[in-house]
Formats: sequence, structure tokens, C-alpha cells
Amino acid sequence: MVIDVRFPGGKKVLADFGDVAIATDQPVKSGGEGSAPQPSQMFFGAVAACSGYYALAFCQNRSIDTTGLGLSVRCQPDERTKLVGTVEMELTLPVGFPEKYREAIVRAVEACWVKKHFEHPPLFSVRTR
Repeated sequence: MVIDVRFPGGKKVLADFGDVAIATDQPVKSGGEGSAPQPSQMFFGAVAACSGYYALAFCQNRSIDTTGLGLSVRCQPDERTKLVGTVEMELTLPVGFPEKYREAIVRAVEACWVKKHFEHPPLFSVRTR
């Protein structure tokens, strides 16, 4: 995967994946226009979207109606580091969700590919040219 970053103006940053791009901006109080999520929001937004996808796929693969399926992600700060210290996920199951699948859907959400990168972080390198 190659991601090319562009700077379209102001505090906006575009992460370009070739076929699609993700726009970010900064809030007005930080000199941006507030026209898109901040990169830090996108970071945990990716975890939320990926985890949600795993829940959705779990239900779809078992022909379980997804009406009412939801996921809420709360990022709690660590007062000492000022970084996110705890990520709490609450999965809302559809009415009539089969009891026999409760633990399995939690395991499916926990298998999120993006979340797995927190458990096995990649190495980063930065260089100039």
C-alpha cells in the first residue's frame, strides 16, 4: 500500500490512496476550517470503522438482520501522558440477536485488522530526499 500525502491549502491534508483520498483538517481554534476530521480522529475512527465492519460481516455471514446493530467507541485520555489511554467499545446487538453468538461476535470485533496493529505495532522510519 502506498499513501501519497497532499496539502490542498490551509491546514488541510489529503491522504491519497490512488482511487480514493481521505481529507483531514484542523478545527477553527487551531487555524483550520473544521471541514473534515482531524488526523487524530481518523486514527481512532479507523479502529471504530474496522471493528464495526467485523461486527457487520459477522452478522451478514450468518444471515442475521443488522437492523439496530451499532458500535460506540469511547477514547479515554491518560491524564499523565495526554494520549488516549483506554479505548472502550460497546456493541449494540440487534433485537433478536441469537444468544449463542454473543461471545463469538465479541471475538470477531476483537479481531479487527486495524486494532491488531496496536498489539503488534509496525516499525516506522522517516527520511528526507
